[in-house]
Amino acid sequence: MSSKWNSHGLPFLPGNTFQDVTKSAFHRPQTLEYKNGYALPRRPSVGIGHDPLLSDMLSQQEIDALSFEITDQTYGSLDQRVYEDFIPAHVALDKKLLRFFAYFSEDILYSPEEDYRVRPVVIYYYLEDDSMCIVEPAVKNSGLPQGKRLKRQRLPKNERGDHYQWKDLNVGMDLEVYGVKYRITDCDAFTSEFMASEGIVLNDPEPMPEDPYIKRRHVVQPSYTTPSAFDETYNFLSMDGKVLRFYALWDDIDSLYGDTRPVIIHYYLVDDTVEIREIHERNSGRDPFPVVMRRLRVPKKLKSGTFPSCSMEVSKNDVDEYYSPRDFQLGQTVTLLSRRFLLYGCDGFTKEYYQHSYPDMEMRPMEMPKKTDLPPEKKLEIPPYNRFGSLEDSLQNCLSLVPQPPKVNVLKMLENDHKVLRYSARLVSPYPEDESRRFILSYFLSNDMISIFEKPTRNSGVIGGKFLEKTRVPKPGSTVENPEFYSPADLALGTTIEVFSHCFVLTDADLYVLEYLESISGQIPSHTLDSLRQKLGAEMAGNQPADQTGED
Repeated sequence: MSSKWNSHGLPFLPGNTFQDVTKSAFHRPQTLEYKNGYALPRRPSVGIGHDPLLSDMLSQQEIDALSFEITDQTYGSLDQRVYEDFIPAHVALDKKLLRFFAYFSEDILYSPEEDYRVRPVVIYYYLEDDSMCIVEPAVKNSGLPQGKRLKRQRLPKNERGDHYQWKDLNVGMDLEVYGVKYRITDCDAFTSEFMASEGIVLNDPEPMPEDPYIKRRHVVQPSYTTPSAFDETYNFLSMDGKVLRFYALWDDIDSLYGDTRPVIIHYYLVDDTVEIREIHERNSGRDPFPVVMRRLRVPKKLKSGTFPSCSMEVSKNDVDEYYSPRDFQLGQTVTLLSRRFLLYGCDGFTKEYYQHSYPDMEMRPMEMPKKTDLPPEKKLEIPPYNRFGSLEDSLQNCLSLVPQPPKVNVLKMLENDHKVLRYSARLVSPYPEDESRRFILSYFLSNDMISIFEKPTRNSGVIGGKFLEKTRVPKPGSTVENPEFYSPADLALGTTIEVFSHCFVLTDADLYVLEYLESISGQIPSHTLDSLRQKLGAEMAGNQPADQTGED
């Protein structure tokens, strides 16, 4: 009945409904509410015109039952089970693989020496993804392409698409992969333990068959070698790189402008050849031509008979005997290709070789007399200064073939940068027209250079401007070897300085000159400071106001 009648007792028909004029909120109400983080349907409140659902009301008996009930979620159940952590297969079996040793036979066609060849391989089975790879160990100098025969992959077992599993592998079985039959003969210790833990019994290991070609190579073939008096192969293997070194003097006095030259004689034990090298001495006047005689076997005794040695070379058939290590004795003269060499010393290896091979020969070095007829060392003479460029730059041309720039005191240059001492000067000249010429002398503290500028004088007939470029000025009487330059200590007022044959008298200076010299008064003579104080002090007193002068 409540669905056919409204709250005013009228039938629920059009025209019989009335709006609540007191209603002010026309929004759509929320149907959900959140409790403890969960969205729950909103329960309608009990009010006028609303009847609560019977299911929402709880009796007092149900409320008391809920208050005294003990839930399993709070205190736990009586059945407490221990569950193990789940570990996936790719983690549990990571880096665990089974290794089997096998071989396969390869047929050799058109070879009279072998019919087949046994090639050993190693089969790896990866437990994490059931993949396999086959690797053939590389054999040195085998001439076969060895290494990885089959890259890592899941190998097909049959035509139905099944793949090999670790349960299908065992010792003593044939594994057919892509038409090649591999015979498994053995496995490693980890594989044996893993199979035993899974309940699989491995067969007994089989021996690896021997390759008939390798077996035939190990059998010594019957052969006969004619014995030789001199074994060149043994001599090469035992004497290669062993050289006897002798220090000698080449007596070449009989030739024109001849002299005694030091040389080194090398005797190669591997083939009994001799080489002579000249020791180049510095400033000897000779070209550095190192090889006096190239490496060759030097004949000691020729066969008797006429031999035109001037036009034909000596062959082995014409030589009775060659030079040997026994012919080189310290303290004796040996003749090599008509040249005389006096042996006076050798190195340590040569001494040990003669003590072991020729104990009857005493290798005692000789003391060679020093040359006393050498001319005395000539002292370097520096030519006089030619006035071109600065004195330091001109001196560098005499000290080296490629002149280097003179060294600069960088610390002094940075500390005294833009510090200039300025003086007023006049020219000392016998000509009366030069008496009115006035100059400004600037001394640069960063590099001790001096520049002179002439003041322009009206109607003097002399063009003013730069008189001297910035340069270092040497004192009169100084030498090129030990030059002495003007310094601030030499620039006293009233002093005459000579600048490249021109004499100047210092008449005045800036106030900064006195302040700077007083800051380094320990390095400046007293008469220089007194001359500046006498001149500049009087000017400073005359420039002060009268009231300040009276107070002082």
